[in-house]
Amino acid sequence: MDYRSGSAGRIFSIRFDEGDDFLAGLNEIIRQENIRAAWFWVIGGLRSAEVVTGPREPVMPPEPVWANLGNVRETLGGGSIFRDEKDEPKVHLHAALGHHGETMTACIRKGTTTYLVLEVCIIEIDGIKATRPWYPEGGFNRLTFA
Repeated sequence: MDYRSGSAGRIFSIRFDEGDDFLAGLNEIIRQENIRAAWFWVIGGLRSAEVVTGPREPVMPPEPVWANLGNVRETLGGGSIFRDEKDEPKVHLHAALGHHGETMTACIRKGTTTYLVLEVCIIEIDGIKATRPWYPEGGFNRLTFA
């Protein structure tokens, strides 16, 4: 375990509308506002997304199990934003995705299309020097403190 202490910086309230590409729009805001470290929450609906529902086996590096949302899903999730070793934003978002009483929990990765509306709150973290570089032993980008 490793940790650092920081404080809340800027707070962003964002609305994505029907048909918006959620992850592309989120990354656009991250770049435009030069967000370096933050946590965020999302609530609303997704029409489509490609997600990872877990590892095939509990080994490192894991082999991800991919799924496509086959229908509209109510969405409630939380995630973090840090930059990789190339200074590119790395969004890590897990969400509960529900449809007619059935819920899946997944890591939202790509192909995200908003259904009706998604509301997002980003809270920037000041005073923490951290990145999310590639971690070859684990096969993923891991949060690393300076």
